[in-house]
Amino acid sequence: MTTDTIAAATLTTQANVYFDGKCVSHGFTLADGSRQSVGVVLPATLTFTTGAAETMECVAGSCEYRLAGSDEWQQSGPGDTFAIPANSSFDIRVAQAYHYICRYA
Repeated sequence: MTTDTIAAATLTTQANVYFDGKCVSHGFTLADGSRQSVGVVLPATLTFTTGAAETMECVAGSCEYRLAGSDEWQQSGPGDTFAIPANSSFDIRVAQAYHYICRYA
């Protein structure tokens, strides 16, 4: 189990539940005003859209992702990150649970 201590964070305790429970996350805001979320994507192939730019960091598990406009699927495993531009989308394929931290720009 990975545990991280985040000082002076304000947590949204109600979960964000997407795609009939295939993705569940909790958002939080840091003291500097930056927003992040932590969550899990269960086995599925899903398409997410972005408002703000996002950086996804894999905490555990793995996924394949494809950014809008690309035909190529990329791998992401523990410690890997990938960036999604604002006002865009990405596809994600998960075979086992993918645990992540999402940082919003």
